[in-house]
Amino acid sequence: MTTSTGPVDGGDGGDRYLLPRRATLRTIPRLQAGYQQDAPAAVAAVARLRREAGRDVYGSPTGWGLNHLEALTRLREEERRKEEERREGMPVPGRIFPSVRRADEREAESEERAVHLAVTLWALHQQSLRDEPMHVPGWPLGRSVRRLAQGKSGTRDHAEPADAEKNLGDGNRDEAEPVEEVSPTIRKRFVRIGTSTDVESLGIRLREMVLLLRASRIPLDYGLLADQLHRWQNENRRDDVRRTWGREFHFAYGRAATTSEEGDGVVLPDENPPDYTVADAGD
Repeated sequence: MTTSTGPVDGGDGGDRYLLPRRATLRTIPRLQAGYQQDAPAAVAAVARLRREAGRDVYGSPTGWGLNHLEALTRLREEERRKEEERREGMPVPGRIFPSVRRADEREAESEERAVHLAVTLWALHQQSLRDEPMHVPGWPLGRSVRRLAQGKSGTRDHAEPADAEKNLGDGNRDEAEPVEEVSPTIRKRFVRIGTSTDVESLGIRLREMVLLLRASRIPLDYGLLADQLHRWQNENRRDDVRRTWGREFHFAYGRAATTSEEGDGVVLPDENPPDYTVADAGD
């Protein structure tokens, strides 16, 4: 597996599949910083995003003009220009068949739903929290839910030195508690997320979980979540996303995990593409 904290440029169409993650990470870091500083424009934008939670993307006129949808549109245009440059001098393709056009439209809708759901979930998660960011790279869904199920809050434990040393002995600082002893109620909620069969039910169950995470001040990696939500909508990749969520829940975080040079958190040992830093957030 290759890990990185910088931008990805696959040059083979891979960038297009990462559009939801990239659009999310052009939006949230900037708004999050402004919201924590109580900047009026950021506070107003986050309030608008919260009101759009649970609504279909573009389905409500009040959602038109939101930052995350603009970011996605700009990224698509950048990808279109790069593709045109790549094809310069190549034979002009013939007529575009309706089936190809419909496939492109379905992909665009999938991207929009993924970004919209991820960003509005973050807006709910960040509500009224000025002292801590709720989008934190290295905190995938399974890890955050596991910590919630353990009855913990925040991202750091404040154990006595002797207890802390004991928990670090096997490299499982955050998840030393046996999985059998975590909250069965939270685990059942997590299972319900995994068994969702449509975007509507998935969104409802994720919102319920996010509100619980907010109460305990446990963050999420929303760039990663946007990517997973995009993949989840493809029935051929849905099981892969479910397996990743389960793996995240059981993965042992702590000294045994890999941490990026930028201090962005844990990088999971799976096939997820690398994350981006605030430097990639754009204007």
